[in-house]
Amino acid sequence: MFRFLRTEQTAPFTDTAWHSVRRSLPLLATLAEPDAARVRSLAEAFLRTKSLEGADGFELDEEARVVVAAQACVPILELGMEAYSGWRSVIVYPGGFVSRGTSIDETGVEHEWEEPRSGESWSHGPVVLSWEDVAASGHLEGYNVVIHEMAHKLDMLNGDANGFPPLHAGMDGARWYRVFSEAFEDLCARVDAGEETDIDDYATEGPDEFFAVVSEYFFEAPEVLDECYPKVYSELRAFYRQNPRERIAAAPAR
Repeated sequence: MFRFLRTEQTAPFTDTAWHSVRRSLPLLATLAEPDAARVRSLAEAFLRTKSLEGADGFELDEEARVVVAAQACVPILELGMEAYSGWRSVIVYPGGFVSRGTSIDETGVEHEWEEPRSGESWSHGPVVLSWEDVAASGHLEGYNVVIHEMAHKLDMLNGDANGFPPLHAGMDGARWYRVFSEAFEDLCARVDAGEETDIDDYATEGPDEFFAVVSEYFFEAPEVLDECYPKVYSELRAFYRQNPRERIAAAPAR
């Protein structure tokens, strides 16, 4: 059972908190002013409609809430808050947490399992995050646990997470499936062969994790994804309706 420490809703947040977080996170600092204003507006809506709760004694102050909400809203800059419909809460642990569950093997035997996690998304349920990993996100290094879990939420809009989220009108589902399958199989083959890969090998855990991991790279290290799997980058451009590589390249040097 989770042990929650409820925090007071403070949305919309102050200008001071927003500017402090934006300055500290390159992911936000590279946004042009009009896009940054839209992310801020979405983050305010996120905090009005989602409950953020600390677990195991962790307290989220105003800036921590902005850090979570703003990063969660970068992927939906062009999609809107309706893309996060069907769930209401984010639970934040101070560090990594243990996820527990049961599974049934092919012989019908039920097994209990537990696994350390930095983030987790439940279908129609909460997003669970490790603050330690949230704090390591947003630095344009290819890692973002918030974006990873939000990608799972987008993936779940049409059912279980399987790496095939609902696509926009005009997008080709067959092409998406082919592009992502080829890239996933290529990465798996490289990892199995013992190669060092530029894409985190956690992406080989399954098509759902591949989609979530490449979504992290799309926003955090777009040049890496574009150079490794340009067709995947192109599909994500169409899905998220953004071009982070161009945006980051055009941003003033910090």
